[in-house]
Amino acid sequence: MRILVLGGTVFLSRATAAVAVRRGHDVVCAARGSSGSVPDGARLVVWDRDQPAPASLLDESFDAVVDVARHPSRVLSAVATFPSAHWLFVSTVNVYPDDATPGLTPTTGAVHEPLHDDDDLAVDPEAYGPMKVACEEIVRDGTDGAMVVRPGLIVGPGDPTGRFTYWPARLAEVGPGDPVLAPGAPSDTVQVIDVRDLATWFVASLEGRLGGDFDGTGPVTPIADLLAATAAGVGAEPGWTWVDQDFLTAQEVAPWSGPGSLPLWLPRPSYDGMLAHDPTPSLDAGLVTRAIEETARDTLAWLRATPDAVVSGMTRERETDLLDRWVSRRGHSP
Repeated sequence: MRILVLGGTVFLSRATAAVAVRRGHDVVCAARGSSGSVPDGARLVVWDRDQPAPASLLDESFDAVVDVARHPSRVLSAVATFPSAHWLFVSTVNVYPDDATPGLTPTTGAVHEPLHDDDDLAVDPEAYGPMKVACEEIVRDGTDGAMVVRPGLIVGPGDPTGRFTYWPARLAEVGPGDPVLAPGAPSDTVQVIDVRDLATWFVASLEGRLGGDFDGTGPVTPIADLLAATAAGVGAEPGWTWVDQDFLTAQEVAPWSGPGSLPLWLPRPSYDGMLAHDPTPSLDAGLVTRAIEETARDTLAWLRATPDAVVSGMTRERETDLLDRWVSRRGHSP
């Protein structure tokens, strides 16, 4: 197949292009080229998607298109340019307004009203989900066939967000029994998907011209199990100290991501469903996921080979201070 990847220089789009090349496809990546390189074997065509497609791209035909864009105007332009290709549009679980209900699927979960104004995202981060809904509609309505995938938390080598990478980096530093702050309750469910598993599924789905809407999520896992698997993957044996969310909130610890945060932690029950989508339809459609141990091991190797990689989350000094405060509370011990 001749596959056009709109992007191809960063994380998921780059991983998809790499898988497509390995499987013998002719891959063109259309991007500005300022965020990184395309995989070996792929060809870069420079395209700023706020501008018309370059003539060199218009002269080509493609069997399939992969798009990760968030701006409806860019998706509209690309769909109008390549309407006869089979499309795979990468959306997000943020299209669902309900973050509290576990077990949602594209069949059972309502989505936001679409938002077609590109400018809104610059002033309102909450516009991200509604804009992705608009992009989904454009792809479905304007192409001969399309697959829409809504990933949750994507992890693995090359992650530019630094969310999951906090944990392999942190755990690789600990000695046997060293205290590590674990957020919330051990039974809180989380859900991650390795970027390489998504990319492999994407290319296989394009080869089979699979259509329809799917969530791109891995198995629903208690956070205690996921952290234990992450520790095993990097060869660590920490002494976990579970700190409840009321204490974390009182100490103004940020959830999810960013400086000072505890990645993977989300307030409950408000976010009981965000990392607990039912992966069954996607697994039935061919998605295969690897063990967290492998993802953690490979992520750590990538971090060590990439000194400027982003690692989100709190400092070790902040973690130590929180643990001291937690242990000093009456009734708690290390």
